[in-house]
Amino acid sequence: MVVFSHVGKKLEQLCSCLLTTFRFMWFLVIYVYHYVVRRMNPFSIEVFYFLFVSCFGFLILNAMDPRTTTFTPRKLDLFFTSVSASTVSSMSVVEMEVFSNSQLIIMTILMFIGGEVFTSMVGLLVRSFSRRGSIQEGGRVNDSMSDLGIPPNFHAQLELGTISNPEFESSKSDIFELGYESEPHVADVEELKYKSIKFLGLLVLGYLLLVQTLGVFSVYVYLNVISSAKNVLKQKGLNTFTFSLFTIVSTFASCGFVPTNENMMVFNKNSGLLLILIPQVLLGNNLYPSVLRFSIWSIGNFKKKDETSYLLNNTQEIGFHHFLSHIHSSFIVVTALVFILVQYILFASMEWSADALTGMNNYQKFIGVLFQTINTRHTGETIVDLSTIAAASLVLIVVMMYLPPYTSFLPLSAKQSGKRNSDQRKKKNRRVLLENIIFSQLSYLVIFIMLICITERRNIKDDPLNFNVLNIVVEVISAYGNVGFTTGYSCGRQLKPDGICENKWYGFAGKWSDTGKLILIVVMFFGRLKKYNMNGGKAWKLL
Repeated sequence: MVVFSHVGKKLEQLCSCLLTTFRFMWFLVIYVYHYVVRRMNPFSIEVFYFLFVSCFGFLILNAMDPRTTTFTPRKLDLFFTSVSASTVSSMSVVEMEVFSNSQLIIMTILMFIGGEVFTSMVGLLVRSFSRRGSIQEGGRVNDSMSDLGIPPNFHAQLELGTISNPEFESSKSDIFELGYESEPHVADVEELKYKSIKFLGLLVLGYLLLVQTLGVFSVYVYLNVISSAKNVLKQKGLNTFTFSLFTIVSTFASCGFVPTNENMMVFNKNSGLLLILIPQVLLGNNLYPSVLRFSIWSIGNFKKKDETSYLLNNTQEIGFHHFLSHIHSSFIVVTALVFILVQYILFASMEWSADALTGMNNYQKFIGVLFQTINTRHTGETIVDLSTIAAASLVLIVVMMYLPPYTSFLPLSAKQSGKRNSDQRKKKNRRVLLENIIFSQLSYLVIFIMLICITERRNIKDDPLNFNVLNIVVEVISAYGNVGFTTGYSCGRQLKPDGICENKWYGFAGKWSDTGKLILIVVMFFGRLKKYNMNGGKAWKLL
């Protein structure tokens, strides 16, 4: 009994110590969030986030041993790979089969936490937590941390932002449409907005986990049932579950990395596997806003009617980049399908009987071309060697990679456009000088291409068939679009064979100089954060 009593006291002390530590860590997180994070703009937060994740991923990858003992990737190439995974760009300078199973798991984590759906979900949950602290009911702050021993006036002391009068006025009319009583208390509006944002964050979390769980299960079953696909992994020494998890996370995050050196070329005849991956490409990228809105509408027919109604009728009020209006979401679907159709017709008409699709029957070609065209925006998985396709198809791919994922034809009346521009001018009147000196996206890409042409000028002179401007443009636009398409490098195209060249299954950038690779790293970061500069270059008027 004495022993049990002694153990019980020790456990009680341990629990008390853990609770105190938890309280302290919770307090520290909130303190840092409100005193540091809330004072940073979203752009600075994301820059810090991706830099931190990339550096942390590099340190872990560097600490692990690769699969082979004959080759060890250079530190710059490992950092390049970490940046490529965290920014979901899938630009490669090292063959994928060099990485061990543990390194593949780390890259999977980097792709998962770097994906747009995940980062948007985290942003929503942080916003809902922050907004919860600002809700006032009955003249007191609704502090959710009081049970943890943190002072009840903590949020008030940190001067949390509350809803402004214009914002409230704009949302009040929407609340009336939902059937609420006239002149509702500000706290009621805030409470509903908090619940709606929290519900949206949890919905995105469920969406993220459900789609990827089904995808991993489907790929795992397929690989174990279809012997041809299973044999590929067996020959390459790849773990089936790791391959399934890695590929689905990469596809859904629009990264495009695949554990095989040849990407999906080795599976070009496995049409079932390609069909499993196609929905992952669309649901994690182009159709994400549309499916998200449809999910909210569907759930609203059964429960959470207040929150879903508020979300559906207050798109701008929510201020979520991926949650668009009904008309905009509809046009995104139409535009995406039109782009796929146009690409399919051009690619199929020029490549159907070409070497790129040799050895495939008509059904396999149909699914393969569909998979290839859908991956152009912006996943980057490929079943063909891009260096072998027609120049016209390659130019169209460059255009598709350049377009942002939510590009849509959205006709607006002159009155609507004028009102929107007027509102934007009012909101940005304090940033006029900054806007005047910011270039457009295309201008920056031209600068990056010129810089790389300068750093690689000797290669362009000595090896013009590989280092031609079109191949450099493809690589830069692919990095900017976070796609990962590449024309690669071929020793057979060398005009002056050096006798030691060896063909490798990695991107064209793998043959660039260190300076060129560093510039491409900047391009990947720039492309991952391009949403903050979509309106750049407005000061330039081309008449």
